[in-house]
Amino acid sequence: MDNSNTRQQKVEKQIQKDMAEILQREMPEVTSGALVTVTAVRVSPDFAYAKVYVSIFPFNRHEQVMRSLGQHARPLRGLLGNRLRNQLKSIPEIQFFLDDSLEYIEHIEQAMKN
Repeated sequence: MDNSNTRQQKVEKQIQKDMAEILQREMPEVTSGALVTVTAVRVSPDFAYAKVYVSIFPFNRHEQVMRSLGQHARPLRGLLGNRLRNQLKSIPEIQFFLDDSLEYIEHIEQAMKN
């Protein structure tokens, strides 16, 4: 594993941790009462873009929460920037994606019960 890959993984983990804290503590209104878990972060090799994958419970609120996350991407990026400013030259643009693997597992379990 080369150094740039290791650095990329460290930045991904840090963004995952920081974004989870921001959504819980600093901007809980964005998630409008749903439980949102940051499941993964993928950062481009040049650190210009970050894909933030989130799991949402209850599942039936995912459209509303994803819309809210998209609308608040800029202020969320600003808060992330405050936390990462000493570690990165520029803060990556953030895009949110739904991680529906838990919903898929639930669907499979329900199907197996029937």
